[in-house]
This record gives sequence, structure tokens and C-alpha cells, in this order.
Amino acid sequence: MLSIISPLMRLIEIPMLALQRLLGINRLAWVFLLPNLVLFGLFAFLPVILNFFYATSGSDNVMLADRPYVGARNFVTLMDCSSYLDPNTCREDKFWRAVWNTSWFVTLQVGFMVGFSLLTAIILNRDIRARGFFRSVFFFPVLLSPVVVALIWKWILQREGVMNAFLDWTGIGGYNWLVDAQWAFTWSVFISVWAHMGFYTLILLAGLQAIPRDVYEAATMDRASPWRTFRRITLPLLSPTMLVVLVLALIKGVQTFDEIYAFTGGGPGTATTFIIQYIYEEGFAGAPRLFGLAAAASLMVAIVLLILTLIQLWVNRRNADG
Repeated sequence: MLSIISPLMRLIEIPMLALQRLLGINRLAWVFLLPNLVLFGLFAFLPVILNFFYATSGSDNVMLADRPYVGARNFVTLMDCSSYLDPNTCREDKFWRAVWNTSWFVTLQVGFMVGFSLLTAIILNRDIRARGFFRSVFFFPVLLSPVVVALIWKWILQREGVMNAFLDWTGIGGYNWLVDAQWAFTWSVFISVWAHMGFYTLILLAGLQAIPRDVYEAATMDRASPWRTFRRITLPLLSPTMLVVLVLALIKGVQTFDEIYAFTGGGPGTATTFIIQYIYEEGFAGAPRLFGLAAAASLMVAIVLLILTLIQLWVNRRNADG
């Protein structure tokens, strides 16, 4: 094996030495970064730039050359409301229903996600029996496809599903979970937390294991209570990891689409229609396809996420400096 690898590496070394002499040792790093930069620019920066062009143009044509420039008209259409608290007074009422649904969903989902992930990570960080098994159990839903997650829970919660079969067996009686707007929204939050909690638990567990053990030993010697130890040691030292989890959960919550779309289709009515589904339906599933409106909505979502992320980073830096 070495007889094959060694000549191959010597062949690669010849052009690399020539590049090093040409560019210098400090600039050689760009040679290795260039493929990633090209791919990142092609699939990240270029779509963002194209999105600006679509957001400021009209008609349902795909080609930019066939789309007339309309300026900020798409943004004005989205923001045209008598009262932003009442979607019925808005020109694009479905957009604002999606905004409010997403706001409530993110608030509940991120709150429960971070809380349960932290609690689970603290428990799994203890010396308990079958700890490896329980860690794998909590992480298993993360490995499932979002569509698979949606179909599993839809099978459980549909009118003739497992949940109602169990309730009928106990004498309580079944219920149309997916027809009731409040229950459909509640189950959407629950399913999202169930499906993604393991990922954030793993991150927090890594953060907990990075805290030096001698700090806890000193707290034990000082006879600090478990709550005081958690509040004075665990939370402050875990705050950088908590910030990462919070930012990732927030972005993921706003981008929720596939599992909820496969679970409820946005219904009943618009009870579980979120902002990404609105963008998808306006730009790709509706007739006519309003690419400009969808692009404007996606840019607004990106701006809001950027602002929220910067606020969280600023708060974390301020707490660290304080």
C-alpha cells in the first residue's frame, strides 16, 4: 500500500511546491480554501443576490430578463395592514397569519426545547445505569427523516390511529386531534420538540462535560445546595453553549416546514401554516407563482433572524464583560 501512496504523494508535491514558491507560504492557504469558497458562493451567496432581484421585480416569469422592475412594491404589499395584530385587516392576510403562527410556534418550541434539552443533558451527565442506552434513545429521533417523523405521528394521532384506539380501550373516547386547530398546533410544537431535542441535548451534554469536575468538588466541600451549585456554577459556565443552542434552535424553529407540512399540511385552515410554507406556496405551489412576493417574504425572514441573532450575541457579550 505504501508503495502506491508514496509515489502518488510525490507527484502531488511537485505542483504544490511550485505554487508555494509562486504565491508564498501565507497565500497557499487560499488554494485549499478556494474549492469551498466557490461552492459556498455558488450555492449560498448567489441565491441571496438573485433573491434581491426577484424581490424587486414582478410577474410570474422565471427568467429575470422577463421580469419588470417594481422596486419595493412586493414589500409594500406584504406590509399593507390596518393593524398588524389582526391579519384580517392585511392585504396579504395569509402572510400575517403565518407570521403570528410562526412567532407563537418559535416562542413555545424554543422555550420547551431548551428547557427539556438542558434537563435531559443534566440527567444524562450523571452516573446512572444504562446511561449510554438512554443517550442513544434521546438522540434516535434526530436520525429520522422529518417526513418519517410526521407520518409516524400522523398515524398515531389520526381519527383511527393508535392514540384514539388506546383512548377508546380505556373508555375515555377518541378525539379528532388533527381537525381541532388548537390541538393541531399543540401537537406540532410537541412533535418538533420530540424530533429535535436530542441534537441540542447532545450539544449541552458536551458543554456540561467540559466544566471542570474540581469546581463541583469545591462546591460540595463548601456544602452548597444542588440548586445553588446549578445557579452559581453550571449555568454561568454553560452560558456560551446555551447561546449556541438558543441561536440554532431559533433559526431552526423559524425555518420549520417539512415535518409540519407533511403532518398537517398547514391546517386545519391556516392554524399550522408557518412562514416557510407561505413562501413555498406563493413561489412554487400557487397559481400564479408569485416569485417576487415569496422572495420579499424570505428576505424579511432573513433580516429578522439576523437581528435576533445579533441581539443574542450582544447580550451574551455584555454578560461576559459584566
